[in-house]
Amino acid sequence: MRAALTGAALVALYTALIAAADGITKLIAGGYAAPQFFALSSGMVLVFAFGAALRQGPPRLVLGVASQGTMALRALLTVLAAVGFFQAFRLLPFADVFLFIGLMPLIAAALSGAALGEPVRPAAWLALGAGACGILFLMPEGRAGLDAGHLWALLAALSGTGSMVAARAIARRERKPLAQVFWPNLALALAMGLALPFVWQPMPLADWLWVTGYALVLFGARYVSVEALRLLPAYVATPLMNLQFIWMVGIGFFGFGELPGPGAMLGAALVIGSGLWLVADEALPGQRVRRV
Repeated sequence: MRAALTGAALVALYTALIAAADGITKLIAGGYAAPQFFALSSGMVLVFAFGAALRQGPPRLVLGVASQGTMALRALLTVLAAVGFFQAFRLLPFADVFLFIGLMPLIAAALSGAALGEPVRPAAWLALGAGACGILFLMPEGRAGLDAGHLWALLAALSGTGSMVAARAIARRERKPLAQVFWPNLALALAMGLALPFVWQPMPLADWLWVTGYALVLFGARYVSVEALRLLPAYVATPLMNLQFIWMVGIGFFGFGELPGPGAMLGAALVIGSGLWLVADEALPGQRVRRV
């Protein structure tokens, strides 16, 4: 129970940090190409992670991992998710992206059994079903079909969930949170750096400060998420991450003048409630006994 509650608290902290990062992404996305934004921010995250590793011991030991294949997969999926979300925030209203973030628990549930040997219990499937009903209320109003922004968001949801499941797989074998931050960001920096000379635009000081702030909150968010995924199954952690909708509504309203309608608010309540249900189901000692 203590592990489940600690994991839930870490996920709540993660939602606040990642929503702040998403807000900065939307602010910057209209003015710069994705490679420039991510090459700079991921490079800064690498510096933060390496500096933190120096405080813990020799970087070779702190940042080295035994699960190299899984880490390589996580790094690739992280790159795809970063590009997908960048494009989605550039093309869609802020709260609309939440529709696809809300799909991530269902994707995680589908992957957890096959990839991690963590079959979803019947009560958890009911909670996920309630969350899926909530997602129906979050469908963008007035849209006849999917456009490019929705396809980018779907790619981001699929690859982002895969990255989280990979992080959970690594964390079950070895506790290396800084390594889980360092290597995916190294892959992102290298991939975006290849295109950087072709898209570079001069940046004023204010935008440099925004990118630095993004790197700081992203470093904190990714470190916290790795620890949360060590304590909670992926299909429990991902619905809780939908709590970021609350932060996204606030940022969207105060920062961009966007306010979701009553249907979106009702859907968010169902999605968030399903996440709390999953945490309660995971924390009950009786459920742990039945799992053995």
